[in-house]
Parts: sequence; structure tokens; C-alpha cells
Amino acid sequence: MKSLPQALLCLVLALSCSGASAATNLLNITYATVGGKALRLDLHLPTSTRHPPLVIYVHGGAWSAGDKTQYPVFLVERGYAVASVDFRSTDEAPFPANTHDIKAAIRFLRARAESYGYDGQHIALSGASSGAHLAALVGVTADDNAMEGTLGDYPGTSSTVQGIVSWFGASNLTTILAQSTPFGLGVREPALRKLLGDAPDKAPDLARQASPVFHISKDDPPALLLHGDQDRQMPINQLHELQGAYEAAGLTVETLILHGVGHDSGPFFTGAPSEVVVAFLRRTIG
Repeated sequence: MKSLPQALLCLVLALSCSGASAATNLLNITYATVGGKALRLDLHLPTSTRHPPLVIYVHGGAWSAGDKTQYPVFLVERGYAVASVDFRSTDEAPFPANTHDIKAAIRFLRARAESYGYDGQHIALSGASSGAHLAALVGVTADDNAMEGTLGDYPGTSSTVQGIVSWFGASNLTTILAQSTPFGLGVREPALRKLLGDAPDKAPDLARQASPVFHISKDDPPALLLHGDQDRQMPINQLHELQGAYEAAGLTVETLILHGVGHDSGPFFTGAPSEVVVAFLRRTIG
């Protein structure tokens, strides 16, 4: 399958995630407010499972596009509660605002677990493309005050997660441009300038802070990394860098590389690849 331009990624995600599901869908739940803007999430609860584990999903879109209507329906169908989170885009605020938002969503969801009826002690954080980068970054910075922020009503609640699922995400913003194809550079360079306020080599400290590989510690949760080997938009070396950092720290990391697949969630959200994700979640959050 050929890689798709970023402009089509949201459509592909929406199509690949669509489908009937026996679920209770609670939409537009406000989890925090910043600068007068309500930050919202959608919560999808399976009717087939009592007190299900929770998977939080972070949408892609070059850190500036996409929305919470994109989410992996197959996880709801397999008995997981799924919370799809909106956050401030880089058109509204640069990094680390997006991590502050996502951590506030985790704290909210853990604090409100009993009232909504899912298991707030077993949470996995997932995402696709730029959302996968944010999921990995948030997942490995549980004790980093600079990344935590102070948003929301539950500052004393933990933002730790018990597993990370990254679909074709970035992991090292200091190397990503050197690894990119010409097509990838056309997408990544402007996106990174909006994320960091400048090119990574012009903002090296911020680029390191925004790179999951530089935050790995022995207490980080298990991770599943998935990527297509024909991804022209997100270098597959980004998977290998995060895998190597995990292995060097003695942490649990699993990978799935699909041959002939580009920057496209569709092949990962169905069939055998989706079963790999479910099996990983069974081992990590139940």
C-alpha cells in the first residue's frame, strides 16, 4: 500500500475507524479549561464488558489538524473503553501545551473512573502519527513536572499509564529530518517549526525535551510500536530509535512492522495486526 499525504491521513483514519459498535458513546466531555477554551474528550464504553480497562487515544494530524472523532473502534468492539482526546493544536499553542492537555485528560479520566464505570487503574495510552509521538512522550514522562502542567481539577491525581501503543509515531525530533524522504521533509519541516517554534537544529533543547527517546527510565510502561516499512512520511528509524532506547533500559518493548504499508492506519486497525494490539493490551492492562 502506498503512503498517503498528510492531508489524507485524517480521512483514512476516519474511514478505518468507522463501523458499527455496541457501545455507549459519551461525547464532548470537558476535562479541563485553558484560556477560556474547553478541552474535550469522547468516551466510548462497550456494552459487552463490565468495568473495562481504558485505552486513551491521541489523534494524528501533524500536531495541528485532526480531531477526537478519529478513534480505533475495534478496541471498543473487543471490550475496551476508549477515550479519544482533543488537545490544543500548534496553531493555538506550541509544545509543551499539547502534553499538558493530554496529561490533564489522563488525570481527569483516572479521577472520574468510578462515575463512568471503567477501570481507572489500568490505562493504556495510544495514538497514530503525531498522536503516537505525543502518546509515547506523555507515557514516558510521568514524573516530569515541566511536562505535567497544572490544568484541570485533579492536580494530585497520577498521570501514569500502564502501557503505550504507538502507530507510526516519531520518537527523536533531533534526527527525524535527517532520516526523512524528500516527501517527508515537505510534511515534517513546517510541522516541526509550528510545534517547536523553529527548526529542531535551531531549538535543540526543546527538540530533545519533545523526544521520547531522551526520557526513557527504568519505570516506564511496556510499549508496542507499529510501523509500515513503506512509510514515506514518518521514518521507520523512529521506531528503531525508541525500540533501542527501551531495550537499553531493560524495558519491555514489542514491535510490528508491516511490509508494503505506508502512513496508513487501515492495515493496522483490522485483521492480524489488530489482534497483536489486543494481545498486548491483555498482557498490560487486562
